[in-house]
Amino acid sequence: MKNFSEIQSQAEKRKGGKAALKRMLPMVPPKSLLLNLPDDRFLSMMTKVINQAGFRWSVVEKKWPQFETAFLDFNTLKLSFLSPEQWESYMIDTRIVRHWQKICAVRENLSFVCDESRKHTGFANFIGRWPEEDQVGLMHYLKKHGSRLGGQTGPRFLRYVGLDAFMLTGDVVLAMQNAGLDIADNPSSQRDLKKAQALMNQWREQSHLPYTHISRIAAYSTGINYDSL
Repeated sequence: MKNFSEIQSQAEKRKGGKAALKRMLPMVPPKSLLLNLPDDRFLSMMTKVINQAGFRWSVVEKKWPQFETAFLDFNTLKLSFLSPEQWESYMIDTRIVRHWQKICAVRENLSFVCDESRKHTGFANFIGRWPEEDQVGLMHYLKKHGSRLGGQTGPRFLRYVGLDAFMLTGDVVLAMQNAGLDIADNPSSQRDLKKAQALMNQWREQSHLPYTHISRIAAYSTGINYDSL
């Protein structure tokens, strides 16, 4: 299995050197910021990434202030009092993307956020206190208990709320395969995901870098699609 230093060296060669690669890496916010987020911001971000999936991101981004207004700033208490008829009325609300399954996802994720918030004294504690070395376990939990949070949507949500998280895009997976890891091109089985997690943990021990940077460097070492963010 390749040491991460070899992956980083490949990325530096592709991107114009060590300094150039470093400038391309995003800032990883301190976990304290995530732990201070209120529940509404998690529901808001879930809704945003779900609406971006399979849709033009620029359209969702442009309409996002209207989404916030339409969904009552994602205030979980206010949303919990909406009647079935009020949820159905979103299908004629031009402020949002009128897609019934994604509207239903807001309602279902509202319940998910509220349930976990009660259990952990805030949804932020649920996300932020999950063991760092078991991101794939958190991804599985989001997919199982949330709505439409599987695939790349779950990790993207985690990144957007400020968690140090890796992505398993095509370029990242290819870097892992080139390093000697035997996983599918589109890893989805728990076996492959756990193997990917183990390699990410190994690379973090070797490099002392955050998962976000490891993921991005791995993507830069093989292709141009980065790690989706």
